[in-house]
Amino acid sequence: MTSALLVGGARIEVVTDRGSARLSMEDVLCWVKSAADSVRVYYGHYPISSVFIRVSPFRGKGVRNGMAFGSDEGGRITIRVGNETSAAEFASDWTLTHEMIHLGFPSVEENHHWIEEGIATYVEPIARVRAGHLAPERMWADLVRDMPQGLPQKRDRGLDRTHTWGRTYWGGAIFCLLADVKIRQQTKNTKGLEHALRAILEHGGDIRSSLDLSQALRIGDRATGTSVLQDLYEEMKDKPARIDLDAVWADLGVRLDDQEVRFDEGAPSAAIRRAITGDSGLATENVSHDRARTIFAGRTAGRSRPSR
Repeated sequence: MTSALLVGGARIEVVTDRGSARLSMEDVLCWVKSAADSVRVYYGHYPISSVFIRVSPFRGKGVRNGMAFGSDEGGRITIRVGNETSAAEFASDWTLTHEMIHLGFPSVEENHHWIEEGIATYVEPIARVRAGHLAPERMWADLVRDMPQGLPQKRDRGLDRTHTWGRTYWGGAIFCLLADVKIRQQTKNTKGLEHALRAILEHGGDIRSSLDLSQALRIGDRATGTSVLQDLYEEMKDKPARIDLDAVWADLGVRLDDQEVRFDEGAPSAAIRRAITGDSGLATENVSHDRARTIFAGRTAGRSRPSR
């Protein structure tokens, strides 16, 4: 089954492999559109004009094994979906949004893989909150719970030289959180990490680009009028920087009591916390959940497509 969605000027072609008979194609396409809308809201537009998504079914429930690539024709994502996945499970999925965010940043050298995964890990829930697909309380609770996995451990040698799972995904996410907060502090909350990432993307830095990381960080800093990205990179690239996440949460007014988040609106950086998730009026827009607004184009069945 092949379908195409038009989202903010981007064409997203979705191919489901054989074995997906029990999958609801309406649920699949609404899942794809929800992820695409989230990414579009964060970046101001969808990062790349043409994307091919191959959905491979397996027996069971849930979403697994997403991967994103660049190609001459645009972006490409492969992802596995259980043939018994419900609409509610699709609605709560973060994996496809994560993979779509990869489309909006260059493919850097292997030792910088943490920045690619860190951006996707940090931006994904923010994008979903801004699009109205995730509650901010849930987002902050998850970050408070999961970010400690990215803190330096014994024998850590910095982000560029420590390639564990925790440091790659959550260490990179910590870098992004600190950058977002610092940029907002230095610009009186008028700019954030998204302005840096948008500038890198506008410079041609999507997944098809091999833009050097140092150059990308300079472009991002120039867009915010700061040196935050370059300074943080110097601090964290080859040594285990000391990071007090508890102090960060307290400053932002995020308190976790018995797995429930409570916001302290009197905290020094409460306005920054609200701006990160778009609660201050700085968010780009809110996206409707109405399925009827999804644009389906060129839907066909039984058409084969060569793999890429």
